Amino acid sequence: MIPRSRATGRAVAYQVFYRLPLPLRRRLVRLAVPKYIVGAVTLVRDAEAEGVGRLLLLRQPPGNGWTLPAGLLQRGEAPVVGAARELFEESGIRLSPRQLQPAVPNAVVHAKGWVDVVFTAEVPASTTELKVDGAEVFEAAWHPLDDLPRLTWPTARLLAYYDIGPLAGQFPPPVPDTTP
Repeated sequence: MIPRSRATGRAVAYQVFYRLPLPLRRRLVRLAVPKYIVGAVTLVRDAEAEGVGRLLLLRQPPGNGWTLPAGLLQRGEAPVVGAARELFEESGIRLSPRQLQPAVPNAVVHAKGWVDVVFTAEVPASTTELKVDGAEVFEAAWHPLDDLPRLTWPTARLLAYYDIGPLAGQFPPPVPDTTP
């Protein structure tokens, strides 16, 4: 139970806060709350694959492992719009935001101050042309879910939330003892 004087002080503070102009209230909140970097990730499956299915993965610099199409949101950008933009920029697959479905869980909060908002999509691999720029992405390819290549640690950890990859079934996914 909160002591009476402390509860009264909080009540007065809230009354004062809500009488401030909205722009000032927003600034105060931005100063007081934790800051997170927000990214958008897309799990793209091959709609034609049989069996366990296939997943689109990217090999990006420095090329030590495979990743998912993902990137940081631009200021004021909706996560689903950012996911569609990053998917196109990194793989050449153009989907409208309406074609992306929120994954479950839709947001994964990481301990290091970032949040991934995750979406899913299905496209037919046989008719979907993959285009990479060679600078940000070296290679894009479809991989069977039961035979994934070497993944980066953050990618393996994120996929574990969806019961995919080498850390599947481990919840919460382990944190590395050393920096990968």
